[in-house]
Amino acid sequence: MTRHAVCVYCGSFATVPPRFLDVAHAVGKGIADRGWSLVWGGGRTSMMGALARAARENGARTVGVIPRALVAPEIADHDADELLVVDTMRERKELMDAHANAFLALPGGLGTCEELFEVWTSRYLAMHERRRRPLVGAAVLGAWAARAGLRLGGLARRAHRGIRCGQRAGRLRTGRRMTPRGLVGRACCA
Repeated sequence: MTRHAVCVYCGSFATVPPRFLDVAHAVGKGIADRGWSLVWGGGRTSMMGALARAARENGARTVGVIPRALVAPEIADHDADELLVVDTMRERKELMDAHANAFLALPGGLGTCEELFEVWTSRYLAMHERRRRPLVGAAVLGAWAARAGLRLGGLARRAHRGIRCGQRAGRLRTGRRMTPRGLVGRACCA
């Protein structure tokens, strides 16, 4: 593992808005520009592909972790510097966690959110065995909360200590629906 390895969670679905592909590309380039390596879900389509291609094109080492069952649907990125094929999603998350010392969640679907919440929960409960690794969310909840009808209240306010927002727009208020503008809003942007 290089000095800084950033695990990025993001979507691999075809219906992603083009602006999300631009964000993924910019993040991949930013990781490379800083001399960091990228750990990601191992797909070459959609945001996963834009992220990994940009990182590689700009000199970053890329480590993809993909379950065997998703190799065909996600079209595994065989150009990765290291492509780890595992049997289960749990093994995927475990290996991604083991290879990273920071986490970033970009817009994605339920899988992205599930990965984010697992790392967030582990951090909140102080279960990370290494020093506290940074966890950043970039409008993840806003990207899907409105569609899912997700409502956040006191629980999210209490848990905010373990995550930093990628932006300050948006608000978190008990009993109100999240808007697409923010992750958890101002409540967690300390």
